[in-house]
Amino acid sequence: MGADGHIRGRTAPDEQDAEESLRRCARDVVDVAEGIREVSTRTRTALFAPALTASARRRPRTGLAARWALLRALTNRDGLGGSAITEPKGMGRVLGAAGEVLGRESLAALVAVTSLRLRIAAVLFDHPEYARDPGMRRLMTAVTADRDLEAVRALRALFRDQGAQRALSGLAPLTAELRAVRALLDENPENDETGWALAAGAGRSAGPVHGGSAARPAGTDQGGGAAEAVDLSGQERQTIATEGSLLGFLRNIEVVAAGGRILVQNVRGPDGVVRYVVQAPGTTPGRPRNDSPQDFVGPWRSLFPAESPHTSSILLALADHGIPRGADLALIGHGEGGIALMNLAQDEEFCRAYRVTHVIAVGSPVHNRRPADPRTWVAAITNQHDLVPVLAGRDARSAFDPHPNRYEADYAGPTREFPLCHMLREYTEHLRTVIPEVRKDVEEALAPYRGPVVRTQAYRLKDRARPPEGYPFLTVPTTPLPTTTGPVDVPVRYYDSSAAHLCFAVDAAAARGLLPDVTWMVPSRLGRRALAVLSLYEHRCSTIGPYAEIALSVLVDDLWRPRPYDIAADLLRRVDLRRTGRYVLSLAVSSEEARVVSRQIWGQPAVRMAAEADLMSRHLGLTAPGLGLAVKGRLGRGLRCPEADWTLYGRRGESTVRTLVRTHGRLRLHTGTGVRLRLGTAAAEPMAGQLRRLGIDTALPHFVLSCPQFVFHRSAGAVLPR
Repeated sequence: MGADGHIRGRTAPDEQDAEESLRRCARDVVDVAEGIREVSTRTRTALFAPALTASARRRPRTGLAARWALLRALTNRDGLGGSAITEPKGMGRVLGAAGEVLGRESLAALVAVTSLRLRIAAVLFDHPEYARDPGMRRLMTAVTADRDLEAVRALRALFRDQGAQRALSGLAPLTAELRAVRALLDENPENDETGWALAAGAGRSAGPVHGGSAARPAGTDQGGGAAEAVDLSGQERQTIATEGSLLGFLRNIEVVAAGGRILVQNVRGPDGVVRYVVQAPGTTPGRPRNDSPQDFVGPWRSLFPAESPHTSSILLALADHGIPRGADLALIGHGEGGIALMNLAQDEEFCRAYRVTHVIAVGSPVHNRRPADPRTWVAAITNQHDLVPVLAGRDARSAFDPHPNRYEADYAGPTREFPLCHMLREYTEHLRTVIPEVRKDVEEALAPYRGPVVRTQAYRLKDRARPPEGYPFLTVPTTPLPTTTGPVDVPVRYYDSSAAHLCFAVDAAAARGLLPDVTWMVPSRLGRRALAVLSLYEHRCSTIGPYAEIALSVLVDDLWRPRPYDIAADLLRRVDLRRTGRYVLSLAVSSEEARVVSRQIWGQPAVRMAAEADLMSRHLGLTAPGLGLAVKGRLGRGLRCPEADWTLYGRRGESTVRTLVRTHGRLRLHTGTGVRLRLGTAAAEPMAGQLRRLGIDTALPHFVLSCPQFVFHRSAGAVLPR
């Protein structure tokens, strides 16, 4: 441990390879961007200098020509580019706004963005799995392409993902880069300063440079949180510590972590004074919740905006506890709880009401935050393998301007896997066995809080009422059904998906030969031909996790009373009243849970295959190396179509399984001339053989139905006696 209380980490011997080269290149590009920005600043100052303004009035011919030359240098695409004008008022403000309306960006900002993209490439070099994730790919594309609304939707979809642990793993190393790119490409010129600071921090240090306080004024309820006192169970009361100690407080946090709760304890110190200890856990395990701010969305609400629901909920809990003004408080938190408690410590009004003596954050990104009261002792304990503290990084200035009351322990623990290395149980064990000197130092600092606990009260934190995710379309009653991988709630909800349906007119006899060997299932005919559909899906967020899906199906008639052209009349009926549907011949999915659900609940012949899909834009792209299948092409403008619900058929034993799919999104009809299907010579069966028998492997789709973004839900399969 260093003299400043910081445990130095061990560096890997091969750490200076290609990844470090990318980082060095990023720093060099930042230097170039900084020079361009300095030139822009000097040019802008000269353009609006009073002397040049006066000269233009006295000698319009030469003075105006000079100002015009400077203006062109600032705004021309071949010059410094963009508006490059951020004057707070007057003509400079007007010109700057005009440049932003035209969609131009300053040359300095674009060069800085190049540096940030190099940083992203360096992170992806060490974590290539992030680039393969559809949610991360969509978010990074949206941010770097300056699509605000799309970036917000992508971020929300990423957090709705199953458990959100994958999302957090992917976002943490890229937080500085994503925020900096977004700030630099913001339409508001006044945000350029923030973006530039972030860019410089990303290029020069291990993390972003944050400024200002993230706390909100005490006594207000702008964060939308709520809190209610709750009783602990009998078993929990036996586990809660009755004496004040660091490990005891951390074990308390682990006890109340479930259920979105915090704990407030009154401790009588060695001097007989009653002090108060607030103990806040991190994110609630499992899927995000709508009723608690203590879910995976919580860290981002607590980290970026000032009014986070988690912080305001804790504030309401303290008010309910009846802590007298001027009392001593120790704030101890893990993960998101540490962020929320640090928000309180940064609030000047809160610190005037109470004396915050200690803030201890375990596995929390609070390194570069300073409490409002300089007397507050702050301890940050982080495992170097834990990705959560990377959310805010470490201020590059902290090494040169250390806080006098700050204690940092950044150690390399034996646990490397995330999220295991972030669990409080691991941190507690490490404090006991790996870094006992850190535990000793923090226990010594908490000496005024070593004594009997005279009162313990738990509080459940809640968000203010807001609609659940997918409201109202996806708010449907659900029922758990057993599968070999565990229970699955049906209908299965898909919160963020893209799809492209390639429709082919195929030989009716060939289609009939691929259907089950029963007399009553026949393909729907359009003239002398049948219709086969190759459906491509990119499910970025669903209740069974993210996955890609490739399905080959054939339209079939009513199973009991087939009628010619019944499919045309069926399109006018509600999906639950339709008699026709699509029989799924073969199905490939990229996750095991989706394979099990498809087989056991929907009766579809699913196999697991790795696949990557990008169906968000007009440029379709899907590759499935295991299937030997690739689809690429560009769609035309297309025509808007009504929302298309559909019925899917599968087989389970001797029965037919009917599944209803209800959708909500913007469906468009395109010609299929720009889309190509490529099937390798060693393509996997059975899908490859079915495609060849239908003649799809060499044909162009007659038309394509695309939906870049939509939501839908699939019901449980109903077993039919056919």
